[in-house]
Amino acid sequence: MTGTIKRMVTDKGFGFITAEGLAKDLFFHSNSLVGVTFDELKEGDMVSFETEESPKGLNATNVQRAVAVA
Repeated sequence: MTGTIKRMVTDKGFGFITAEGLAKDLFFHSNSLVGVTFDELKEGDMVSFETEESPKGLNATNVQRAVAVA
């Protein structure tokens, strides 16, 4: 899936991703990043990710920068 980083909580090391077709924003933790550090991401960045169910709902995992198609 792909989405956009909506909010970064830098002092806590997590954020939220908005994805088309999903009713709620997805939580992601800095431990779920692949090939990019938390400090390199900013609000508005396009990312690709997978989802997994948690006790608090759907989370984003394997979060990485989306590759632009030229």
